[in-house]
Amino acid sequence: MLSGVTVTVLRPNRTGTDRLNNPVYGEPTREVVDDVLIAPSTTEDLEASRQMGVTLAMTLHFPKDYTASLRDCKVVLPSPYADTYRVVGDPLPYMAENCPTRWNRPVGVEVAHG
Repeated sequence: MLSGVTVTVLRPNRTGTDRLNNPVYGEPTREVVDDVLIAPSTTEDLEASRQMGVTLAMTLHFPKDYTASLRDCKVVLPSPYADTYRVVGDPLPYMAENCPTRWNRPVGVEVAHG
């Protein structure tokens, strides 16, 4: 039986705008998500067609009961992957009828240092 790990989603917390009307962000909102599967990247994830040359570090598979958008979020993974990863794009779930398991949203992430 498959079982996932607990991860922390760091959601941007927009607090206003600066004098040039650019968004200003405060400390991110932290969300704990249980039962996320982790799949290390493969050579398929090195394609040149990826947005702005992004190379995926891995793919996370979020459970069906997690429905919030992951656009612009970061994800903190537990050991042995312990690092902060940036979500690539705006991952959408598969169609429910095509997913017999508990997971339906593949989320590509890249290492986020800084």
